[in-house]
Amino acid sequence: MCGIVGYIGKRDVAPLLLEGLQRLEYRGYDSAGIVVTSPKTAGLKMVKAKGRVRDLEAKVPARFKGTTGIAHTRWATHGAPSDINAHPHMSADSKVAVVHNGIIDNASELRRKLEADGVEFLSETDTEVLTHLIARSQAETLEEKVRQALRIIEGTYGIAVMHADFTDRIVVARNGSPVVLGIGEKEMFVASDIAALVTHTRQIVTLDDGEMATLKADDFRTYTTEGTRTTAEPTTVEWEAASYDMGGHDTYMHKEIHEQADAVDRVLRGRIDDRFSTVRLGGLNLDAREARRIRRVKILGCGTSYHAGMIGAQMIEELARIPADAEPASEFRYRDAVVDPDTLYVAVSQSGETYDVLAAVQELKRKGARVLGVVNVVGSAIAREADGGIYVHAGPEVCVVSTKCFTNTTVAFALLALHLGRTRDLSVRDGKRIIEGLRRLPGQISEIMKQEEEVKKLAEQFTEARSMLFIGRVRGYPVAREASLKLKEVSYIHAEAYPASELKHGPLALIEPALPTVAIVPDDDLLEKNRAALEEIKARSGRILAVAHQEQEKADQTIVVPKNEDELDPILMGIPLQLLAYHTALALGRDIDKPRNLAKSVTVE
Repeated sequence: MCGIVGYIGKRDVAPLLLEGLQRLEYRGYDSAGIVVTSPKTAGLKMVKAKGRVRDLEAKVPARFKGTTGIAHTRWATHGAPSDINAHPHMSADSKVAVVHNGIIDNASELRRKLEADGVEFLSETDTEVLTHLIARSQAETLEEKVRQALRIIEGTYGIAVMHADFTDRIVVARNGSPVVLGIGEKEMFVASDIAALVTHTRQIVTLDDGEMATLKADDFRTYTTEGTRTTAEPTTVEWEAASYDMGGHDTYMHKEIHEQADAVDRVLRGRIDDRFSTVRLGGLNLDAREARRIRRVKILGCGTSYHAGMIGAQMIEELARIPADAEPASEFRYRDAVVDPDTLYVAVSQSGETYDVLAAVQELKRKGARVLGVVNVVGSAIAREADGGIYVHAGPEVCVVSTKCFTNTTVAFALLALHLGRTRDLSVRDGKRIIEGLRRLPGQISEIMKQEEEVKKLAEQFTEARSMLFIGRVRGYPVAREASLKLKEVSYIHAEAYPASELKHGPLALIEPALPTVAIVPDDDLLEKNRAALEEIKARSGRILAVAHQEQEKADQTIVVPKNEDELDPILMGIPLQLLAYHTALALGRDIDKPRNLAKSVTVE
């Protein structure tokens, strides 16, 4: 959830680290810090600051030189944001510096033991425990010092460690929180996200859980936390540094909303099979005979990915006629669920590192289940753990609030539903119909973008709202869920989503002029049912914004969305509501790319 970046080589390290932190600021942004050294420098030099990376940069002195360093941008878990609680954390003798993503579960117990031995703690963080454990180790090598400390702690971590007595190296380790090595020419990088690396190298090595690495300027080696050497072959990442630029937009969220037509074209490219009215998904590692044996599909995700899974489950039921449902991975992993050998499990995560989803995947694999991954980041932990899957090819998504990745994930589920349907009883005609609908999506998304000025004017009318209600029925309900989440994430306006059919079972009591309702009204077999819900709201003086395929008489305003096939309509209907959330937040002066209290990749519970 936080951001780590490190470097060892011959270049002046501070500017490199600060640039890397700026690219990782979406992963954590309440405080930041940096430590540097070099073979010619005595000891470690550190600067930390509460606030954004720019606040840290302002504090770094001009003569802050070194050729080795680690840095961190924090999202608080233990201790409020402050200079003291910011990473890196340094030992009392100023010899050991540690940056850490994750949570040490037994930190309180270890802290008490260390304090009983006379150790004085400066911060409230769990990470400082790890720093003192490494510093107190009597092992002769830095690698063994780190290894001994990791044997004692319980929890998740992605760490980078420097030591004043071993200035020729950085030692890193991973358990549940991503660590990526960047391989350069007589220089090495480490980061928690490839975003910090692509400016300098596209050759990367991703550590697995339980794996460590030693980085030197001209070499690296990987090994387990038990000391056994591992073989790590670098791979080439497909994303380039330009993918992380704003491209003339004021915010990443605005840029990423507008990239959706091209992103959807990418997820479709090369996958449509017109000859058999189906799609090619070789990465599933699932042949037709195995696909026909599937009796149920269970989709697991968190937040936006869970909502994409809800849409996916409906498409799988409609097109493949296989019972399917979606569930928050954070709930599934704790409820001792029955794992059925005839069930296909699908794990959904933009980053491919979401801790609750990854933990659910690992538990399912332990119980012998078949698990597919639907992820955006190639080579991520969930992609490696799963038996197969689909990459959604949305490209880098920097804004904390997910937009284009959500849309591409729903399209990926449409491909999966079509694939499963055509291996079963979906007709050639229906397969062709869905393919034609998929091909229309990029153009229809571009049509929706032309309505931005209209949506902006609508958004300005909702800035005074203290709460909003989003409703939809069947296909429209997950769209309402996701639109509600978008609004509260980025604008901080309270929003709640309800099935339109449930209005009379409680929420109708809330309807009044001060509570606007956003209604998802697709032109399908439930159109009249949805219109009846609008009648109920209007009869109680409620204000209605409809998202529909035609003007709705009972709505105060309607955003008209292009019609696609019924099964694919949910993919389009949420897009104008991304714009609504964006422009509402903009009018309220919110920090759109970095909403308070949130971070992009949730790698802690």
